[in-house]
Amino acid sequence: MPQDLEFGLDTFGDVTVDDSGNLLPQHQVLRNIVTEAELADRLGIDFFGVGEHHRADFAVSAPDVLLAAIAGRTEHIRLGSAVTVLSSDDPVRVFQRFSTLDAISNGRAEVIIGRGSFTESFPLFGFNLDQYELLFEERLKLFTELLKEKPVTWQGATRSALKDQQVYPPTAMGSLRTWVAVGGTPASVVRAADHGLPLMLAIIGGDPLSFRPLVELYKRTLAKREMKPLPIGVHSPGYVADTDDQAREELFPHFAAMYAKIGRERGWPPLSRASFEQLAAPSGALCAGAPETVALKIANTVKALGLSRFDMKYSAGTLPHEMMLRSIELYATKVVPMVRAMLK
Repeated sequence: MPQDLEFGLDTFGDVTVDDSGNLLPQHQVLRNIVTEAELADRLGIDFFGVGEHHRADFAVSAPDVLLAAIAGRTEHIRLGSAVTVLSSDDPVRVFQRFSTLDAISNGRAEVIIGRGSFTESFPLFGFNLDQYELLFEERLKLFTELLKEKPVTWQGATRSALKDQQVYPPTAMGSLRTWVAVGGTPASVVRAADHGLPLMLAIIGGDPLSFRPLVELYKRTLAKREMKPLPIGVHSPGYVADTDDQAREELFPHFAAMYAKIGRERGWPPLSRASFEQLAAPSGALCAGAPETVALKIANTVKALGLSRFDMKYSAGTLPHEMMLRSIELYATKVVPMVRAMLK
């Protein structure tokens, strides 16, 4: 088993339904996420992440604010963004917000930065999508300098320059744990290695084992740059119930509704039940089933990719809060111990 293997839970704050099938208001969804995080903390999960979106179907647009509320209600669990869209944010403010979170959580903060799979933040904050690549590359370079917690001198085309500028507050330990989220392109993997940052692979489709070449590319690039090995994590969707049939019957309508909404925007066809079952099959990216089924899939992924962490996105479209609480409980009390036993 990889040393110090960690298990996390992620949510994008998907807007869920109540017992009558009506959509909850976003403010209630946000309060429910705090409750979900409290449960994850009590049950010993290592990490809790919330993703940033600016859409009607996701409630979390300010992850650090929500995480600060969670920090005050939890004791042990590490807290971070499932993704912070660095391209449309200011790296200085991102660092300040998460170093502040690190202070109030007593050193439990981390950040996962990426370009994001949605682009609503670009027009919202006045950024040009034509600069999509340049914005991320420049901001990542600046953020990497900020992580050194020393006076920064930096100049680029998309933000005002800095000259010997100290950024406050620093973290107590002098280090803010930071990952780069990658959707599966080799160039993004190489970029993460070039900046000396841990890699978080978002595996939301296809066979997780097919990502092995990207892991090897990451390791080769680190070695070529004469850098030490760094952690590799995976973020994948999942849902745990008492049986395989129960998990898939409960999850499918909510997962399919989410897929259909995004698909209408991107030109995807509706998700058929057969396609859903393929996603949930042993070679699929969806970790949905009984604890034994989910544990086996996670263990195989951890072994094949040499992971340091596995984060399960436990929210899925309109999936109700109570079902997510039960899934979190089974993940923590059944799945995680099974995976650890399988990897001994």
